[in-house]
Amino acid sequence: RMAVEEFSLIERYFKSSQASRNISGLDVGIGDDAAILSPPAGQRLCVAVDTLVSGIHFPENTTAYDIGYKALAVNLSDLAAMGASPYAFTLALTLPDTKEHWLQGFSEGLLTLAKEHQIALIGGDTTRGPLTISVQVLGLLPHQKALLRSGAKVGDDIYVSGNIGDAGLGLQIQQGKLIPATEGKHHHYLLSRLNRPSPRLALGQALLDLANSAIDVSDGLLVDLKHILETSQVGARIKLEAIPLSAAYQACADSQNVPLLHRYTQALEAGDDYELCFSAAKEKRGQLEALKKHMHITCIGEIIKEKTLQCIDANGSELDYAPSGFEHF
Repeated sequence: RMAVEEFSLIERYFKSSQASRNISGLDVGIGDDAAILSPPAGQRLCVAVDTLVSGIHFPENTTAYDIGYKALAVNLSDLAAMGASPYAFTLALTLPDTKEHWLQGFSEGLLTLAKEHQIALIGGDTTRGPLTISVQVLGLLPHQKALLRSGAKVGDDIYVSGNIGDAGLGLQIQQGKLIPATEGKHHHYLLSRLNRPSPRLALGQALLDLANSAIDVSDGLLVDLKHILETSQVGARIKLEAIPLSAAYQACADSQNVPLLHRYTQALEAGDDYELCFSAAKEKRGQLEALKKHMHITCIGEIIKEKTLQCIDANGSELDYAPSGFEHF
């Protein structure tokens, strides 16, 4: 249990913050046994929750600011994958102790992202134990509209947002397993992609009328794409060298003399990208091309009838390898 003075710290950093601002439909917020919401007319609630555990979901040397930021970002990414707009969130925080400077950094990271996406903190819980953060987010979706994993159709193009593999390299750097020869901007960029992912909320909402299926890339692109394929009962053919790699990723791979083929397979298996992978009918290509003027999306393959996941190299040959990804258990 936590002492009274420890609760006063929590109240200082969370209840009194801008995160508990009034939002449309918030009848009762922080300070009661539960929050009461009346969602706007014509909207459905979309709910997601994620738990981050120290040493498992983030290295123990991660800064408090980055932990707070990422705890909300990974949940917002789930909303993005559904096409939802952010509405409100709750926070359950398990702390080994209450260090004021840690709470200050954590709350700043969390609330900076909350303010950026105009999502309100409406309640939560605090207890003592190993450092664990659970965030539950509520999003809004128009009636009859949502992005699901189950809608992929044979002939759909497969797209991914942003670049793939950066966070995986960032994790290796933070763990001390990889020291890039090109430190500096590339080094910091890769770490930021790990610790401060960008939830693709605007893209998700733009895809509500364009995509047939979608998922966010958390455990690795191929592993997460497989979820779409299994749910939709289809297969996919991926063009390996269409996978978008950042300049920082390529520079790091150059410094380590990583073979070209391995660069792509390594990127496909890396987790923590929090990009969106989605499929869309070929008739939507024109609209998606227009979307590219504002958002970074890349076509990487197509949905096929045969229930397999094929990776094709530049020569058109299928790679014979079993992709891995992040395992929770």
